[in-house]
Amino acid sequence: MKVLVTGFEPFGGEEMNPSWEAVRALPDEIDGAVLVKRQLPVTFRGVKEILPKLVVKERPDVVVLTGQAGGRPNITVERVAINVMDSRMADNEGFAPEDEPVFEGAPVAYFSTLPIKAIVRAMRDEGIPASVSNTAGTYVCNTAMFTALHTIAVAGMETRAGFIHVPFSHEQALDKPRPSMALETIKRAIEVAIRTSIGA
Repeated sequence: MKVLVTGFEPFGGEEMNPSWEAVRALPDEIDGAVLVKRQLPVTFRGVKEILPKLVVKERPDVVVLTGQAGGRPNITVERVAINVMDSRMADNEGFAPEDEPVFEGAPVAYFSTLPIKAIVRAMRDEGIPASVSNTAGTYVCNTAMFTALHTIAVAGMETRAGFIHVPFSHEQALDKPRPSMALETIKRAIEVAIRTSIGA
């Protein structure tokens, strides 16, 4: 079994992105499943170009995408990705789309195919604050989730895929008060999500 797990590069003036820091610290194998760990750019165009090639090349059984949601106090497992790119803040290429589809002619939305409620329960059982989120926003994280699920659907693959948002790390909250979580806890949450997904 193979799991593709991704995190993002820093954005928005931050020097780190806890999603990638946690992903790259993961072991190379979990419960017999080989992990393919990749960092994604925080760019709409980059994600739309890189992620489909990655999914088709690796043909993973499970895709767990992760990203930073600064301000959220807990781990949030996303339910749905929508076919919209809309951002007041430019991405790392300076692109700020407004009311644009991720892919023309694609469905309006895709639901996560990961066992989202089971993942949240498993995280809470491990003492990790977690909940289901009903919006992945309209920034690059949503685009990544939509792109992965659309690629899988078009290719007719049986791969399960979804997205998990993580809070700021404690290091990012040193200079100003905002919700944060230890990187080790974030890493453990992603491990729990992978373990639960491959066992579903």
